[in-house]
Amino acid sequence: MIRRVAVLSVHTSPLHQPGTGDAGGMNVYIVELARRLAALGIEVEIFTRAGSAALLPTVELTPGVLVRHVPAGPYEGLAKEDLPAQLCAFTHGLTRAWAGHRPGHYDLVHSHYWLSGHVGRLVAERWGVPLVHTMHTMAKVKNASLARGDTPEPPARVSGETHVVRAADRLIANTAKEAAELLCHYDADPARVAVVHPGVDLERFRPDARGVEAGRAVARARLGLPRDALIPLFVGRIQPLKAPDVLLRAVARLLAERPGLRERIVVPVVGGPSGSGLAEPEGLQKLAARLGIADVVRFMPPVGQDRLADWYRAASVLVMPSHSESFGLVAVEAQACGTPVIAAAVGGLPVAVRDGVSGVLVPGHDPVDYTRALRGFADDPARSARMGEAAVRHARAFGWDAAATATADVYTAALRARRLQPVP
Repeated sequence: MIRRVAVLSVHTSPLHQPGTGDAGGMNVYIVELARRLAALGIEVEIFTRAGSAALLPTVELTPGVLVRHVPAGPYEGLAKEDLPAQLCAFTHGLTRAWAGHRPGHYDLVHSHYWLSGHVGRLVAERWGVPLVHTMHTMAKVKNASLARGDTPEPPARVSGETHVVRAADRLIANTAKEAAELLCHYDADPARVAVVHPGVDLERFRPDARGVEAGRAVARARLGLPRDALIPLFVGRIQPLKAPDVLLRAVARLLAERPGLRERIVVPVVGGPSGSGLAEPEGLQKLAARLGIADVVRFMPPVGQDRLADWYRAASVLVMPSHSESFGLVAVEAQACGTPVIAAAVGGLPVAVRDGVSGVLVPGHDPVDYTRALRGFADDPARSARMGEAAVRHARAFGWDAAATATADVYTAALRARRLQPVP
């Protein structure tokens, strides 16, 4: 029986706003999974690096879920690339926090992303408990599909991930494809890899009670958007990996073909610069101006989850031209709200989006192909609501309750296997 789990999220706090800095789908994943695990009776304590002196040492996220801030390095101005040098300090802070507990206080460690995995393999060994690790993204996979101008992941990360894969009692992959990538690129033990699809908050991300089409009109009114416009939406961190430039180039081509469409198209970009996108935070705005579409693009800062649901409901289609996605939570959130998705056929997106039913999968990242996909929605305005209804049905398969139950089963299997191991 799993009673209490130490969850490690070194580089980004679950309290951060998704869509800005290094906060994204992983933050949502950790928060929602922790809440559902707590509902199953498993206490969760999330350890993350303290990014401000003003933070309380411990914050209750929800009953049964605590967030613990561990001082490690300067509070502010530390980039993710600088964090490997602070992992010893983080490990020290974590073991000090554990020192006040009896042996066996935590039944298991669940680390997220390779930085946390590096700490996790050390403390799990010291505490004598299993390590479960979720990669979220992998250096070798990202480097194999880099966007133009993006920075490759360093060899230190590849090495770190390799060590984590060898040390973990169980590895949780988002999709069968990610599981295969773990075996192919990192020589993972198939017996230690489990596939658990991430979930979506189906209470928050849902269509309007009046229906997809009526709800779209209501959401547009709330957001100040024209009722009959074609609205292709981008949601996510603004960085080359997510390829928002592909959407802008596709829109520019569409308007060159159909100048009359300019009067009834709005392209919202909801998110903030992140990663290598921080090198030129206004680069996307400059691109829109160069392409001659600055008048139809609306750049919006990251928003809270309830407001985000309104943006999904208001859109004609969500566009995800990402170069790499371990799963694509944003795609499932949009579909759960009744909005179809145009997505690159990469990573977990072919699982998140049902091609031809709940959206359109595009091979590659050529703006010409995205223009063609957008044209289908421009020429047939009713298509958005029609595919949106199917998208809602597709998204219902991805609930967090099922994800939490499957994750708890992985925990139990890891603990059982550890207990069967001979004592050295």
